[in-house]
Amino acid sequence: MKLEVSKTQGFELETDKIASDKSISHRCAMFALLSDKPSFVKNYLEGEDTLDTLEIAKKLGLSVEKCHGGLLLTPPKNIQEPNTILYCGNAGTAMRLYLGLLSAQNGIFVLSGDMYLNKRPMKRIVEPLRSIGAEILGRSSGEFAPLVIKGNPKLESFFYTSKIPSAQIKSAMLLSALFAKGESVYQEPELSRDHSEKMLKGMGAEIESAIDKNGAVEIKIKPLKSKLEPLNLEIPADPSSAFFFAVAVAITPNSRGILRNVLLNKTRIEAFSVLEKMGVTITYKETSKTYESIGDIIINAPESLKAVELSEKISWLIDEIPALAIAMACAKGKSVVKNAKELRVKETDRIKAVVENLRACGIEAQELDDGFYIVGGMLKKACVDSFGDHRIAMSFAVAGLKSGMEIENAECINVSFPNFLEILQSLTKICQKG
Repeated sequence: MKLEVSKTQGFELETDKIASDKSISHRCAMFALLSDKPSFVKNYLEGEDTLDTLEIAKKLGLSVEKCHGGLLLTPPKNIQEPNTILYCGNAGTAMRLYLGLLSAQNGIFVLSGDMYLNKRPMKRIVEPLRSIGAEILGRSSGEFAPLVIKGNPKLESFFYTSKIPSAQIKSAMLLSALFAKGESVYQEPELSRDHSEKMLKGMGAEIESAIDKNGAVEIKIKPLKSKLEPLNLEIPADPSSAFFFAVAVAITPNSRGILRNVLLNKTRIEAFSVLEKMGVTITYKETSKTYESIGDIIINAPESLKAVELSEKISWLIDEIPALAIAMACAKGKSVVKNAKELRVKETDRIKAVVENLRACGIEAQELDDGFYIVGGMLKKACVDSFGDHRIAMSFAVAGLKSGMEIENAECINVSFPNFLEILQSLTKICQKG
């Protein structure tokens, strides 16, 4: 699909239709398998990635029933061995977290994905799991899917220190630790997204976290003594999805936005803090707190945006950097992103994709080994490629509000934000072809 987005003027946006949180949705489907009672979940994200995760859970024995405006997720007595490949689509979270969970279950499991996911590196998960007794086979010695897991219900406990802050590595190891022979310890250099430990602890898992004075994290996990308590939650709006419309407001003078019922976890809203550093006025209003803090985000556009340099807390920003790059392209001065090499192994090489597309739009931009720099200027209308990456597609669709834009292969937007175009259409004229 080719998407055409028209330039717009200042606008007022108030919406409670931001897509449900993707990270929490993935985890709800998986963690429901760990209880012996039905979980009830409202606002499960109906994006391609999270629906693939839910479909895998069903193949592992989870019963899914729509009722009372949500999903009733009834687990099997034990996770079942499927008679088919477990297809993860484009969902790296699904593949990596299921690797951790299924490594500790009885059975043979085969994980595969689409052409993009099967090119993404998996050894960062496979190697630490192998070190505690998991049996995993895959292409290039386990670097790439398809991956075959021969489950081992007697995994060794571990003391593992990750070289990078990664919620996916951490979550995979936490899930395996729940089935290990004894207490395990996981360390990371700084706090990555912490939904897994919060949700699992809320379900009754014995998990304790501590952060030292340098920001390093240590998590202690004891093996399960019994099944976990079920989930009962309403999934809030995804801050990573909401951020596209925060940027839309930020780059469009005389605009204002109110984004309602958004997850306010501190590891998920750092990108909004970056916009504040660039001159955007942002207010947070907490409205509820269950497993997580939830509330409204109010954004007011500045007269102009200031350049910014980013090199810290990158793990809290990694999904939002493509959208931030659009704000940087509209700012006065030279913005720099460093310590973000992880961008090269996402759905596409996002460093290359951002730089190539911004250059096509007349913006001076240059790749760095671990990031890029962008010199703000006047965005020009261009035809750019999504590279099959939903966040690249949506970021440049937002850029279209400033200059007009054409995005090739934009169908990937449905991976994480199925109603993105519906909200965008309330701000400007869009056209879909093919």
